[in-house]
Amino acid sequence: MSTTGSRPAAPVARIEDYALLGDTLTAALVSRDGSIDWLCVPRFDAPACFAALLGTVDNGCWKIAPATPGYRVDRQYVDGTMVLQTRYATDSGTACVTDFMPHGNATSSIVRIVEGVSGTVPFEMDLVMRFDYGSAVPWVEKADAHTLTAVAGPDMLVLRTDAPLVPQDHHTGSQFAVGPGDRVVFVLSHQPSNEALHAPLDAAAELGRTQAWWEAFANRCPEVGSWSAAVKRSLVTLKALTYGPTGGIVAAATTSLPECIGSERNWDYRYCWLRDATMTLYAFMNLGYFEEAGAWREWLLRSVAGNPEQMQIMYGLGGERRLPEQELPWLDGYEGSRPVRIGNEAATQTQLDIYGEVTDAMMQALRGGLPRHRRSAAIAQVMVPFLEKAWQGKDRGIWEIRGEPRHFTHSKVMAWVAFDRLARAPEDDDPYDDAGWRARCRATADRIHAEVCREGYNTDLGCFVQSYGSRELDASLLQLVLTGFLPPDDPRIVRTVDAIESTLMCDGFVQRYASESGTDGLPPGEGTFLVCSFWLADVYVMMGRRDDALALFERLVDLCNDVGLLAEQWEPKAKRMLGNFPQAFSHIGIINTALNLHRGQTGAGGRAHGVGDAEAAAYA
Repeated sequence: MSTTGSRPAAPVARIEDYALLGDTLTAALVSRDGSIDWLCVPRFDAPACFAALLGTVDNGCWKIAPATPGYRVDRQYVDGTMVLQTRYATDSGTACVTDFMPHGNATSSIVRIVEGVSGTVPFEMDLVMRFDYGSAVPWVEKADAHTLTAVAGPDMLVLRTDAPLVPQDHHTGSQFAVGPGDRVVFVLSHQPSNEALHAPLDAAAELGRTQAWWEAFANRCPEVGSWSAAVKRSLVTLKALTYGPTGGIVAAATTSLPECIGSERNWDYRYCWLRDATMTLYAFMNLGYFEEAGAWREWLLRSVAGNPEQMQIMYGLGGERRLPEQELPWLDGYEGSRPVRIGNEAATQTQLDIYGEVTDAMMQALRGGLPRHRRSAAIAQVMVPFLEKAWQGKDRGIWEIRGEPRHFTHSKVMAWVAFDRLARAPEDDDPYDDAGWRARCRATADRIHAEVCREGYNTDLGCFVQSYGSRELDASLLQLVLTGFLPPDDPRIVRTVDAIESTLMCDGFVQRYASESGTDGLPPGEGTFLVCSFWLADVYVMMGRRDDALALFERLVDLCNDVGLLAEQWEPKAKRMLGNFPQAFSHIGIINTALNLHRGQTGAGGRAHGVGDAEAAAYA
C-alpha cells in the first residue's frame, strides 16, 4: 500500500532482481525498483523487521523510487564494495540513489542518499516497519521534526531525514523532488529500545569510511585473469555474509526462498554449515586472505569443541547449538511458497560427511600456512575412536534428506577423507607424530575405501551410485574425484561422470539428484544446484577436459545477476534463480573454479594433499 495512493503495491521482485547490502553484522536485500524487502536486526538470524520478501508490503519494506512509472534502472556496486548505486532515468530527468550499510558501528543502519543528476525527478518514499517477521506493528512517533522512532518490545528503529514525513495507515511516506546538485538523505538505524537515542550518523562521513574499508579488503584480491571481477565480487559477498564478531559465515542471507516455486522446499540458511568449511578456507587462503581464513577456523574449532558424538552439521553465528525449526503461518511465502520456516531441523541430523570436512579443513589450514591451533590435534584424538564406529552407520547425507537414513556413498567417502588426512598429518605434531596413530588411521581409511568401491558401485550401471544398493545418481559423487578418493582417469570415475552428464544434466547444468525418486522424503521438483555444476567444471579440469570446464564455468558466471550475485539454484525452463540468496556455496564455487582454471590447479590438488594417480589407484 502506498502512502500517497498513486502507486499500487507491487508484487515481490524476482530473486535475481535483488542486490545485497551488508555490514558484517546483518544484511538487507534491495530490489531493482528500490524496495528493501528483507532485513533482520541486530544480526543475520534475528527476526526480520522487513519481511515483504516472504509476504506482502504490509509485512515490512522500505521503498524509495521515482514517483512516475516507466522509469529505466541501471545499477552497480562501487567496485570492490557493498555500496550500491542505482541510477533512475525518467522522462523528466535522471537521479541516483546510493544505498549502503555503514561498517564498524555497534549497531546496524541503512543509509539511502538520493541525488539529482539532470532535470527534475519526483520521488516517493514508503516505509513500512514491522517487527518479528512482519507480525508486530510498532508504536511510531516523532522524536523531533526530523526523527521518527518505531518501538516494539526490545527493538527500536530510528529514521532520520530532512524530507517531509507523512503517516498513513501504519505506513510512513514522503514526497520530494531532486534536481542537479540536490541531495536528500535517509538514515534508518536499529538500537535497543531501552537505550536513549543513539547519536545521529554523518551520512557523508560514513559513506567515505565504509567505502574505504571495503576497498581496502577487496584490493588485496589477486588477479584471476578474465574472471577477476567475478572472483572479487564473490569474495566481497562472502565477507558480507560473515558475522564479524565471531568469524562465522552464513550459508545465505535469507530463509525460505523456495527451491521450487509453490513447494514446501523452503529452508532457513541463516546459519553456519561445517560442510562449507574446507571450500571456504581453500578460497580464502588461495586468494591470500589468511586473516579471514584464520577467523573462520577459530569459529569452526570453537563450535565443534566437545563430545564428537554431539557434533552438529550447522551452528548459529556464535556457535549456538539449538536452532529449533518452526513455521510462520502469517507469511504467505515467496510467490505463495509455503511454509515459511525459521530455524533448521537438519541441525539435529546425523550427517557423517562433516567429520571429513572438519578434518580436511584443519589440514588445509596447516598446508596453507596457518599456524597450528592448540585444539585441532586434541579434537582429532577424540574424534577418531568415535568415527571408527560411526562411519559404519546410516545417515541423512550431504543433502539433509527428510526421508529415511541410508548408507550414502558420499558420506562414506568423506569418512575416508577424515582418516586419510589424519594418516597424512604432519609428523612433528602430537598426536600425529605417532607412527601407530597414522597406521591406525590408514587401516581404517583402506577399509572404508574398499567398502565404497564394493558397495557404492553398481556393476549393472557401471558407475557409482547415490547409496549402497541404489540405482540413483547423485552429484555428490563428483567428490570422489575432488577429494582424491579415486583418480580422474579411473574407468569407474569416467563412467560415473558420463552417467551424471546423461542423467542429472538439465540445459547444461547439474541437478543434485532425481527429486522424483522420493529419497529426500519431499514432493518432487527443484532447480539445478549451482555448486554441483562448479564441481563438474572442476572435475573436467582434472580430467583434462579444459574446453568443457571453461564452457561450463563461463555459462555459470553468466547466470550472475546484474550486480554479480548468485542464488542456490537455477531453473533452466523459467530461466530464473531459486533458493536462498545470495548463496555462499555458489560464490565459493566461482572463486575455486576460477582459480583451478586460471592457475592450472585442480580440486584434488588442494583437497587431496597430493594424492597422485598411482597412489589413488592402489586403493581400487
